[in-house]
Amino acid sequence: MVTRAQRRRLTSRRVRLRRTIVAVVAVALIAGGVSLFAVLRGSAGLPVAETPPTPSPTSTPTPTPLTAAQTLLSTTTDPKACAVSFVGDGISLAPQLQTQDLRFDTLPIPRAEGRVFAGWYASPGDAAALSLPARVNGADLVSCTAREKTLYAAWTTPEANAAEDAGIPILMYHQFTRNPEGEDTWLRANYTYIGDFDAQMAYIQESGFYLPTWDELSAFIDGAVFLPKRSVIITDDDADSTWLEQAAPVVDGRNLLTTSFVITSARTEGTPNRFVLQRSHTHDMHRAGANGKGRMVNEDADTIAADLQQSAEILGAKEVVAYPFGHYDDTTKEGLRRAGFELGRTVEHGYVRVGTDKLALPVIRMNYGMTVDDLKDAIG
Repeated sequence: MVTRAQRRRLTSRRVRLRRTIVAVVAVALIAGGVSLFAVLRGSAGLPVAETPPTPSPTSTPTPTPLTAAQTLLSTTTDPKACAVSFVGDGISLAPQLQTQDLRFDTLPIPRAEGRVFAGWYASPGDAAALSLPARVNGADLVSCTAREKTLYAAWTTPEANAAEDAGIPILMYHQFTRNPEGEDTWLRANYTYIGDFDAQMAYIQESGFYLPTWDELSAFIDGAVFLPKRSVIITDDDADSTWLEQAAPVVDGRNLLTTSFVITSARTEGTPNRFVLQRSHTHDMHRAGANGKGRMVNEDADTIAADLQQSAEILGAKEVVAYPFGHYDDTTKEGLRRAGFELGRTVEHGYVRVGTDKLALPVIRMNYGMTVDDLKDAIG
């Protein structure tokens, strides 16, 4: 028989067990988003409010990685900046920042064994066809879409380059005059009538001549770049006031790349317009030395190099030097090398060809009285 004391102990254990079960269930229900109060309401026959489901966290979309061109553009706040990308067989080049409405600045010149680089083009079709009118030349202005542009590389063979047999003329002008009869001085031959100059520049512009840059000419001499026969480089010696006032506006109006060789001890102001490169005619070597010839053949290589370095710092460029009076010798050449110049231009008549001495570039001198027909005879 169960005694009264045993019944009390059994009842006490049952009460403790029920309390434990209720506590465990409550914890489980709360963890599942249901309150114990709701359970009690349900057990009492009252309506139970539904607990809204806990929303799952919203996932953040992975941003699309920037292209190389977009990354480059993110480094500048210039609204005219343009990221130019380069595409083509064997081309692995990072994009460059260029500036819209200015000339392309220092485009890359890729080199490959057994091939000759034939320029940059705005479309793959033009590159495949080697379309000369579409080839980007030194006078072309940067124009972009959405601040980006792609240029396409073209290649040709060494055999095709040799068959072209191009001889590149470097035109050399000096002073200019508005007098059709010329200037009656001992430098009469140096003066070009501005009307003749304009007609000559019109011929070059309208005939679609290719206008190489100096780095292209250097690579052409190495046999690494193809230049068509209808190529020409236009230069002026001395940066005379008549050049600045009369001739520079002509090349600006006709979008023609030219180089003005500046004596930097006499003139330090910047270029007159975006189509005129300024390069060295030395700093202070354009005068006679001890033997009556120019200082470039009277000084040692270190003195020459120091003068050219000073000139380069003023101009912000090296590349090419026009020898004053055309005087140069082996010591002159060594001075150029020590100063880091690659090209030297003489006053000797001739055409630049593959293999030409880079420190003895010949020219086509333009004298007073030369007409468009004379120019055609000289450059084709």
